[in-house]
Amino acid sequence: MVQGVFMPDHRGPAFVDEEVVCCVFHGNRIFVARDGSGLPQLPRLEARRGGLPLKDAHYLGRLDGSHCYGLHLPQDMAPPPGLELLGMRALILEGNETASALAGQAFQILEWARTHRHCGACGAPTQAHAADRAVECPDCRIVYYPRIAPVMMALVYRGNGGSGELLLTRKAGYAPGRYTVVAGFVEAGESVEQCLAREVKEEVGVDIRNPRYFGSQPWPFPNSLVLAFSAEWTGGDVVPDPGELEDARWFPIDALPDLPEPVHISRQLIDDTLARMRR
Repeated sequence: MVQGVFMPDHRGPAFVDEEVVCCVFHGNRIFVARDGSGLPQLPRLEARRGGLPLKDAHYLGRLDGSHCYGLHLPQDMAPPPGLELLGMRALILEGNETASALAGQAFQILEWARTHRHCGACGAPTQAHAADRAVECPDCRIVYYPRIAPVMMALVYRGNGGSGELLLTRKAGYAPGRYTVVAGFVEAGESVEQCLAREVKEEVGVDIRNPRYFGSQPWPFPNSLVLAFSAEWTGGDVVPDPGELEDARWFPIDALPDLPEPVHISRQLIDDTLARMRR
């Protein structure tokens, strides 16, 4: 959630003569400033007299009254002085929700713009849509909007109180000793409920019922919107898919392994489910 008053928009002013909040990227990393406590902040940069190439930027909206833009640093332009390059994942983990939410939005929009310069059907150069944040093929009239990939996340549980258990998984290459929940992309033609049941069955071999929605989180790796659910185990032995997982097992709720950082919705889902089970 973005803290402060953020008003999203895709149509910026024709002329800007003030400082603007900028998500300036160099490759997959973003330039940030540090406040007095060391927390990363999106820089406010000079837009007057051509200080920034806003004609090549994408407008995001207004944050506390200031215009916000996302742009890639041009190759022939020196980086803004006094700023630090930070990876997107590192920015998210540092806990500034405002900076990470805006940066994630800008990152996805810029990547969408980069990959939709031409029509996928006929190859003609696309042009900006007249009304929406979209591009349109002048020949085919196909409209391309920024893509969002829905991801279903499922925390499977059984029992309650002191006898309760959570089914947690880990992929190869994940942080040593750390476990998380089942997750996977929705396939074409699937409902949310069908995806949850399929992903759980495919990845860990068990059946579920009563999916309970917890919340959602945008996640720009890549272009994802994560929808998090808890679900009750109804049967089946845990058999991790060797093509997806390194391990999957039941953990007593009072003897859990290392878990994801609190910024991740997977951890928030785990904490919420634990609290309900203990009640």
